Amino acid sequence: MRILKIAVLIILALSVLVFGVGALLSKDFEVVRSIEIDAEPEVVFDEVNSLKKWNAWSPWIARDPSIQNEYSGPDSGVGATVAWTSEKSGSGTQTITLSERPDRIETALDFGDMGQPNAYWTFEPTTGGGTKVTWGMAGSASGPLGGYFAKMMDGWVGKDYEDGLARLKKVIESAPTE
Repeated sequence: MRILKIAVLIILALSVLVFGVGALLSKDFEVVRSIEIDAEPEVVFDEVNSLKKWNAWSPWIARDPSIQNEYSGPDSGVGATVAWTSEKSGSGTQTITLSERPDRIETALDFGDMGQPNAYWTFEPTTGGGTKVTWGMAGSASGPLGGYFAKMMDGWVGKDYEDGLARLKKVIESAPTE
């Protein structure tokens, strides 16, 4: 009986420790990745500003071709929306909320219970005639373990952003120039 009491106390102490530390950790997160693409900012901007064009370079579609996308709103720019569903990848929506050609795009993401972060893209001209493309996402994790999730977000999403940027670079740099 004594061993059972000690085990229960240890479990309680560990739970208090885990949840206590989790409550003290910041729940805010930001994931940011950049790449240089050999194309003018307008070219890269136009590729990102149309959610339908993402199919050619999306890291998630490459990994899970069963994703079903449904588009609404305009073909590009503010109000363009994609809703996706997949047994493997889950479901959600992304809507362009800001489109300032050729400098910046912002989107609102909705992953349901998983959160509603915002993503952004910036397009900066480089001296060689290319573009430094930055893809970022910022938000706040929820729940008692949100601080832990916020700390892990860069590791979870960062590699996808790197893969997506590399795919975007390949699509743009291999496209015929006009």
